[in-house]
Amino acid sequence: MFSKRDDKKINDLINALLLIKNSKEAKKFLRDLLTESELIEFGNRWKAARMLEKKIPYTEIIKETGLSSTTVARVSDWLSGGMGGYKLILKRIKK
Repeated sequence: MFSKRDDKKINDLINALLLIKNSKEAKKFLRDLLTESELIEFGNRWKAARMLEKKIPYTEIIKETGLSSTTVARVSDWLSGGMGGYKLILKRIKK
């Protein structure tokens, strides 16, 4: 999937994320790591995943998030057949 070099970088990032203790720390770290636009984009993708799980139509998701239909379709694909990350966290949120 990833080259060894990229896999190490990704694992280092994941290990850093696992050290975050609360939402305040997460916000600080993510804001330093990502641009404001990237954070908004990721927030919109996460919102799309939650809306898709609730069976909300693409047109409403596009209107609400400003995402393209291609991105909403991609999120839908990842939700139904990706690595299971969206489903894992959506399930935990429900508890």
